[in-house]
Amino acid sequence: MKLIWLGHSGFRIESGDAVILLDPFLTGSPVFPHAKRDEAIKGATHVLLTHGHGDHASDAAPISRELGIPVYCIHEMSIILGKDGAETVGFGKGGTVDLNGVKVTMVNATHSASIDYKGGDPIYAGQPAGFMIEAEGHTIYVTGDTDVMADMEWMGELHNPDIGIIAAGGHYTMDMKRAAWAAKKYFNFKTIIPCHYKTFPLLEQSAQPLADALPGVDVIEPEILKAIEI
Repeated sequence: MKLIWLGHSGFRIESGDAVILLDPFLTGSPVFPHAKRDEAIKGATHVLLTHGHGDHASDAAPISRELGIPVYCIHEMSIILGKDGAETVGFGKGGTVDLNGVKVTMVNATHSASIDYKGGDPIYAGQPAGFMIEAEGHTIYVTGDTDVMADMEWMGELHNPDIGIIAAGGHYTMDMKRAAWAAKKYFNFKTIIPCHYKTFPLLEQSAQPLADALPGVDVIEPEILKAIEI
């Protein structure tokens, strides 16, 4: 399995016959190399979205139309993106979908979730979410944009993820200190990949505080378009 960071909270997840674009924020991203867009989306089979904010969802419909692939997201957002010409599959928290052999369960997150990139007032787009992704004997917890929450206790016990893709840039989500506390309190991660940081000046620029707080956990600061092989 390969986890390839696309900057911010975007990842390309390759496993078997599945190539999943998770929250692919490419257009307008200040950190993604735009000349590499074709490389980033080539061969993708699915788009997976945690919520509707522009730094997560604004490229979803264009990619769906261009590649002819479905977008999986919470029900309300699937309706809106469908009106933009995207092929969509809506599901809800607790629901599990099979993406070419990769099983994805939607779980809770605490954040806001409107579509805010169309101009005018924000559009209601359901609730924010995270995901538990099962593939090749691993379970990846994608936190989505969230703070620490009590739900992490049962999610850690029920799903027992060994890999965390954790939004930890602060200001809009947990910062590195809070993410480290949650990781120690609720999970038994072997590997953590921080995200939702470095993109903008108001976000944290280094994951070193996270690594320092979690001895024994492999905290990997990802590099854009460089594969992390699990």
